[in-house]
Amino acid sequence: MKKYLILLLLLFFPLYSLSAQGGFDRWFDHKTLRMDYYHTGNHKEELYSFDELIEEPYWGGSLTNLIDTFGYGNYFLKVYATDGRKLIYSRGFSTLFFEWQTTQEADTVTRTFSESVVFPYPKIPVEAEIYKRTWEGEWKKMFAYHIDTANYFIKKDMRLEYPVFDVWTSGDPSEKVDVVILPDGYTQEEMDRFVADCRQFEKNFFTYSPYKENRMNFNLRAVLAPSPGSGTDIPAEGVWVPTILNTSYYTFDSERYLMTYDYKRVRDLAANAPYDQIYILVNSKKYGGGAIYNYYNVAVNGNMKSAKILIHEFGHGFAGLGDEYGPDETYGEFYNLKVEPWEPNLTTLVHFDRKWKDMVADTVPIPTPDIEKYYHVVGVFEGGGYMSKGMYRPMHDCLMNTFKGDSFCPVCRRAIQRMIDFYCK
Repeated sequence: MKKYLILLLLLFFPLYSLSAQGGFDRWFDHKTLRMDYYHTGNHKEELYSFDELIEEPYWGGSLTNLIDTFGYGNYFLKVYATDGRKLIYSRGFSTLFFEWQTTQEADTVTRTFSESVVFPYPKIPVEAEIYKRTWEGEWKKMFAYHIDTANYFIKKDMRLEYPVFDVWTSGDPSEKVDVVILPDGYTQEEMDRFVADCRQFEKNFFTYSPYKENRMNFNLRAVLAPSPGSGTDIPAEGVWVPTILNTSYYTFDSERYLMTYDYKRVRDLAANAPYDQIYILVNSKKYGGGAIYNYYNVAVNGNMKSAKILIHEFGHGFAGLGDEYGPDETYGEFYNLKVEPWEPNLTTLVHFDRKWKDMVADTVPIPTPDIEKYYHVVGVFEGGGYMSKGMYRPMHDCLMNTFKGDSFCPVCRRAIQRMIDFYCK
């Protein structure tokens, strides 16, 4: 049975680069094709509908590692060449819609979210397919769309065109992790503050391992896009600020969850630079932030914990790390305890051999008692993923759990390093 399971995984996540199939230039031009679609549903059902195709001027990703080998995310994009149905690009991702589906509101309300996927601009007709990870942990195809890039209805206009400045660059985007920093709630008069905040972002970002050891593997660029108003929305306090990306506290009625539903504008603004990751920097002193894997990251600029917020959230958005703390009233049933979670730093022990079992010493019991004797070793500590029972984390504490310490645990550091290597090697 295990042999068949391994074979199935290899078929879905081929462990080879596209170079073995003919190379980037055979299939793609050096720019991006963005497919926008609408995602509608509630707790029990969902529907996808096509919106539009948009050509963007840059491709910031790798030219070799185009096939996803991690299998992370609640959704998965696969792009096939229609001639021979060859897989030429794939990527895992998650969405705000998926999180919303687990909230109480989704039990009684049907909502529509705007979403998009991006991939290198194909030279030939392709089929873009979106899969969802079911409650049982299996992949189910949810949406497919045929794309012919000769179609003159593919839009080529830049909707939010603004200047870009290099915060920190170390080389060719195709060989680096490219982060584009987007401002929200900075007025024209506050653009100098945004520039200063980006410099502080750089300093904070490269303070933590393994990022500081990988400085030469990153490019940070920022888009100088002012907002009409200063700050951001705080609905529970009656504060409503007109901003370019429409961020807001109290996402899903969770005070500290600072996100935006306006995903089209996020993508429009990010298109000013080559990018792998989007980071929205919000002009606010109030504690808050959020991030979703291969979707976007958000942090505030002026809180005393801003540095740890930005690094914690990037753990979600970039490396797919899960939250390691316990119960959170925002969500209902977020994980199926009968299935191994996809996040590399969480386990239900269903298939622990796929996680960090190799990093646990023989002298450390599994599960690991959460007592002082084991506080500083890698083990299997109960509590994580918004659950107090049945879900386990790698260490007593970590930046994905609390901000009491100043470092990621070895399991999280390894997961981050593997992702950096994927983009850069």
